[in-house]
Amino acid sequence: MRVVFMGTPEFAVPTLAAIVAAGHQVVAVYTQPPRPAGRGMAERKSAVHRFAAEAGLAVLTPSSLKGEAQQRTFAADQADVGVVVAYGLLLPKAILAGPGKGCLNLHASALPRWRGAAPIQRAIMAGDRETAATVMRMDEGLDTGPVCLTRPIPIGPDMTAGELHDALAAQGAELMVEALAAIERGELRCTPQPADGVTYAAKIGKAETRIDFAKPARAVHDHVRALSPAPGAWVEVPASAGAKPERIKILRTALAEGGGPPGTILREDLTIACGTGAVRILEVQRGGRRPMGTQEFLRGFPLRPGHLLGGPAR
Repeated sequence: MRVVFMGTPEFAVPTLAAIVAAGHQVVAVYTQPPRPAGRGMAERKSAVHRFAAEAGLAVLTPSSLKGEAQQRTFAADQADVGVVVAYGLLLPKAILAGPGKGCLNLHASALPRWRGAAPIQRAIMAGDRETAATVMRMDEGLDTGPVCLTRPIPIGPDMTAGELHDALAAQGAELMVEALAAIERGELRCTPQPADGVTYAAKIGKAETRIDFAKPARAVHDHVRALSPAPGAWVEVPASAGAKPERIKILRTALAEGGGPPGTILREDLTIACGTGAVRILEVQRGGRRPMGTQEFLRGFPLRPGHLLGGPAR
């Protein structure tokens, strides 16, 4: 079939690759425009843009699809189906109605749970034990369209957002190819989402990334893994005497035994007291440096039992 693909981040790349490998004709790839990134703030193309360019696919980067010119360009490709994966722009009615067989979206949750921008992070933060890759037929609402195919994926008790992201991206790519094959056969059946069980996965705000050790250990652990590897949950730790506290990202923790004033280092292995229970820090990242294990971190950062992690919120 003639496919228009719309996606931006790394999560979308496996689906685009799978569609190409399945033999469909990708007539255009829409992605977010290059944006400044990194220390030098040089413009960087999206992951989908880079893959599509290397594959020799036509790439378009409009900042909006609301204009008549953009909609005429989209219609000119005469797509059979549109495939949308984490594109980042709302699709006007004219775009949704353009492809002859409609538009399909890959969403990283078991809809209607966790509609919205951050379904992977919100599922882990909430302590969910399972999520899903879901293909739905798009309508004008926010992830409200009827569900066509879904594949459950367990969330392990120590699984990070990065690990779940990769699992969902791989499973979702397979699921989308199955959906396209079903459309070709005229056999794709989609079911309206139930009214019950709707939750929204709001975008992660900067204020949410700071660790609050006053919460129970399980909540702290889930918070850390939900934000790992990016944007990273963080805490301020005391540096040398007189120096400004340093912000450290905590990338991986484990539940541990112990108790005390929240944020207090209980043992040499960086076991930290929480509101109830404790967590042991396993992996951290200092600003501008690579991730490292606890023992390597402590060789360059003197923290001892009794130290209190955290400081006044900025």
